[in-house]
Amino acid sequence: MATLARQLAFRILLDVARGGTTLADRLAGPDVERLDRRDRALLHELVLGVLRHRGMLDSVLRPLTSRPFEGLDLRVREALRLGAYQLLRTRVPPRAAVSESVDLVRQAAPRASGLANAVLRRLERDGPPPSPSPEDDPLAWLTTEGSLPTWLAERWLARLGPQAAVARARAFLDVPPVAFRLNPRVQDAPHRVREAGLEPRPLAVPGAWEATAGRAAELAAAGVLYVQDQGSQMVARLAAGRGLALDACAAPGGKTTLMADLAGDEGIVIAAEVSGARMPDLRRLIHRWGCRNVRLARADANRPPFRGPFDAVLLDAPCSGLGTIGRHPDIRWRVRPEDLETQSRRQAGLLAALAPLVGGGGVLVYSTCSSEPEENEEPVEAFLRANHGFRTAALPDWAGPFAEPPYLRTRPERDRGDSFFAAVLERS
Repeated sequence: MATLARQLAFRILLDVARGGTTLADRLAGPDVERLDRRDRALLHELVLGVLRHRGMLDSVLRPLTSRPFEGLDLRVREALRLGAYQLLRTRVPPRAAVSESVDLVRQAAPRASGLANAVLRRLERDGPPPSPSPEDDPLAWLTTEGSLPTWLAERWLARLGPQAAVARARAFLDVPPVAFRLNPRVQDAPHRVREAGLEPRPLAVPGAWEATAGRAAELAAAGVLYVQDQGSQMVARLAAGRGLALDACAAPGGKTTLMADLAGDEGIVIAAEVSGARMPDLRRLIHRWGCRNVRLARADANRPPFRGPFDAVLLDAPCSGLGTIGRHPDIRWRVRPEDLETQSRRQAGLLAALAPLVGGGGVLVYSTCSSEPEENEEPVEAFLRANHGFRTAALPDWAGPFAEPPYLRTRPERDRGDSFFAAVLERS
């Protein structure tokens, strides 16, 4: 019988494939939390690995099935992917990888257990076919070894060119680094980080560090550090300063707390969030971090209940999340091309709603964790054409490594981590 970790991994993959939940929410579920540390680590490895490499796994399994792979029962496909990932990308003994995956099929779709056994035994015996060459056939490589949906692979090839598209796909296949910042209220934070074995290395964004080892989660729970991609830290720094600031879409609170750290005693940050379900976690983070200059507000950024004027407004806009597919690999299979236009219209509406709150000489910082122009340059440029009182602001010196004037951008193939976009719009 399959182990509990594998049974849960199988269920989570099915839940995500059916669209009922996001991967992040599912991994935070109580059934996962009840696992011991070792089983939880195995579950995370299996689920994230299968989703991160699904394109490659499907390309390997497709020739081994007597029927079209996409026509198989979803439960059979997910069990085959789980077995193939263990055979090809882990040190799990092949016998366990095959037998436990077949057990999952036997429980979920008994008539297909013979097919599953034959496919995985053949893969164990013969190994995978050769991968396409990224130089000779970049599209084939991107959709198999690079594990991108065809529409996204074609888009990146057209916009970035073959070399950059392949480099970006490779970067998103790597397990992303653990980036973090320290709580300035914890005086011995640097000592505790070294003591926990994190081996910190400074990143290009001031105050951002990368952990190469150690127990970051324990220190985060204690309020010593906050795990946050350096692109996210870059965005918060652009909106930080003295005076009155608004984080218009604040949850989960990483940018809010960094803005509060940098504002000091002379600044106030209003953390606004429309989702009532996310407010408790936001409140807990602010309390754990010790921010006394943050005020929480349940508010919809489309209809902000504030009069202003604010010295800075941060719109970290809801987006497709395609810049985070290394960290959240389910997104690459969940997002559709039409979603980009939907998000773009939503982002344009948010910019228009928040702009009146910015005082003279103040800034409106627009950001996304997307890599796509429909969510980045296009809504910003449309906003500037319609709002002549705003212009792109000069970029700070520290942001030089990410500057693509007049905007800023982190690139995973260059900077590691996520792909963030930011525009600083100044009111005349």
